[in-house]
This record gives sequence, C-alpha cells and structure tokens, in this order.
Amino acid sequence: MTTAPPATDTSTRQSLAHGALGVAMLHIERARNGMGDWHDVHRTLAGTGPLMDGSDANLFLGAPAMAFVLHLAADGTDRYAGALHTLDGIVATHTQRRLAAAHARIDAGRRASFAEYDLFRGLTGIGALLLRRRPLGAEMKGVLEYLVRLAEPIKDGGGASLPGWWVGHAPASDASATPGGHANAGLAHGITGPLALLSLALRAGIAVDGHERAIHRICRWLDQIRQSDSRGVRWPRWVSHNGASPALPATPGWCYGTPGLVRAQQLAAIVLEDADRKQMVERALTYCLGDPDQLDRITDRGLCHGFGGVLRAVQRVAEDADAPAEYGRRLDPLARRFLTADVPEDGGFLTGRAGAALAFRDVEAGGSPRGQWDACLLLT
Repeated sequence: MTTAPPATDTSTRQSLAHGALGVAMLHIERARNGMGDWHDVHRTLAGTGPLMDGSDANLFLGAPAMAFVLHLAADGTDRYAGALHTLDGIVATHTQRRLAAAHARIDAGRRASFAEYDLFRGLTGIGALLLRRRPLGAEMKGVLEYLVRLAEPIKDGGGASLPGWWVGHAPASDASATPGGHANAGLAHGITGPLALLSLALRAGIAVDGHERAIHRICRWLDQIRQSDSRGVRWPRWVSHNGASPALPATPGWCYGTPGLVRAQQLAAIVLEDADRKQMVERALTYCLGDPDQLDRITDRGLCHGFGGVLRAVQRVAEDADAPAEYGRRLDPLARRFLTADVPEDGGFLTGRAGAALAFRDVEAGGSPRGQWDACLLLT
C-alpha cells in the first residue's frame, strides 16, 4: 500500500474526497518522508483548474480543499506561500458569507442542514481548515460562536425541545428513514464533528463565550442516547421522532460508529478534565476492537467506513489514552484484517486507495501516526 493511485477523473479534480486533491496528500506524505518526489505533488496539483469558491465549496471541494492540501505541502516552510495567502483571503470571505447565512437561518427559526454545519460540506469543515491556517482569526472565532449557537436546543411545532442540530431531512443513506428529520450523531455529518472541533480548538487555547457549555451539552445528549450491554457501549447513528436508529448490528468506522465517536468524546473529556468520560469511551473502543462480530462487518480498506479509518482513529486514541499499550497491541491484528479486506475501486482519499495507503503507512512502519493529513477527519 505504498503506491499512489493516479487521479484521472477530471470531473472530481477539485475534490479532496475523491479526486486529485486527495491523491496529492499521499504524494505529500511520501515526499515529506523521503519516499517520493515533490514533483509528483506539483504535477498532481497542476491540473485542478480554476478553483470553486462559491456556496458549494467546502473543506472537501474547491478553494478550501486546495488550501488544506497546500498547507500540508508547505509543512512550516514558505512553499506555496503566495498561493496560500490568496486562498486564505478567499476562505475568509467564504466563511463570512456562510456564517451570515447560518445565523439568518437560526434567527428565522428554520431547521439546520448537513450542508450548513457538517464536516464534509459545512462550517465545521471550514473550521477544521481555519484551525490550521488562521486559528486566532475572526473567522475561526465566528465558526466557534456559530457552533455554540448550534448546540442550543430548539422547539418543534408542538413546543417540545429538540437538539439545535436537528435537520429537516433524512440521512443520505436512507431517504425514508427519518420522517420529520433527525439529529445525527456521526463524526462526518453529525454533532460529533462540531464536538471534535470545539474540543480541538479549546485544547489549542482558543475559546469563545459558551464554549465549554456547548461541549457539555453535546456530551449530555450523547449520554442520553448511549446504549450499553454485555458487548459494550455504543451510540446510534441518529435519533428521529421515531426514536433512535438501531445501534446493532453496526459497522464500526470513522464516519459512524464507535471509533469516530470515541475519538471526539475523548478529546472533549481531555479539555473538560472529565476522567470518567475518558475512561468510559476508551473502554468502549476496547470492547469494539475485541468483538469479531463488529469487525467482521467492515469489508474494505477505506477511511470513511473501512479499516483505514479504524486504524487511524485507534492510533489517535492511543496517543491520548490512559493505557496506550492496550491499543498498540491491537494494531497488528487490525493491520492483518486491513490487508485481507477489499481494495477500494476508487483511487481517491475518503473511500479510495490513496486514503487507505495513508492510513496503513504508519502502521506498516510500526510507529506513531505521522503527518497531519487526518486533521480533515478531525482526528487531530
């Protein structure tokens, strides 16, 4: 898993998830570690074309995605300094527009959407970029203030309280699953994305009014929906007017499932100095990794819902765990499962071969996770 797949789909050339920008991150990590050539990075980035910066742009598409990739390529040097300066200005303007629209939506009493707040398309993803590029800027503060407001409860038509991140639409995986909308728990589209960003910002010393209160509120909601039995602790993917989605059977993954939710809550526990929560979520991951029935549900090597994402999440949890050796000894069995899982057909980052290779290279080398490419997954 050390060969970078070619990026040939020009329709997704500006996509961090599926296109050339995601493939470039593998070239960057190879070049940083002396196993590749920076010319491969330049060549991969050269064909991206004029960058999108309108309402459809986000951390995984267009100008913000390019800014994230170039930030990784710069790696503390002046490499790409001119392009990054220009992109920082574009991202700032983009963020201001999106924040204004989000606050107008809340003021009008309308429901949120994934595209407004989530990691993939929303302001949480933009915040993940700003935390790397301009952590002390007004836009970073604005994103955090918006997330604090998003965590405030709202009322439904009958006056009952709903989480502020309740969306009026269904999860992408099942258009009929949640009539009347739902509150999503996942790291990719749900509230644990904002939870991770709020926690990472606070860990970096960046805070706004109501910051800790918002983290507490999200954690309490996760506690309310948590399910426990002899096979450990789990969280459903979402809650609708019909109740929680089944927590089992479930595929453990980064986007949904125990590994991603554990990492987000571990970060929250660290900044809140909540030893009980930290112990609880780390134990939940231990149970998950020791349950063959859960691991058998993973079928491929990808980051989003495959073994690649599990490997990287486990490495990041281990860095901050009370008993890191507990996770270290589980990496080899996970790596063997990774190698016997299906190779993704997609060549890209999120569900494809480039992301799988990134996740595997540090495990293969037997060391701690290197690089910061998983910042776009809110794992660090």
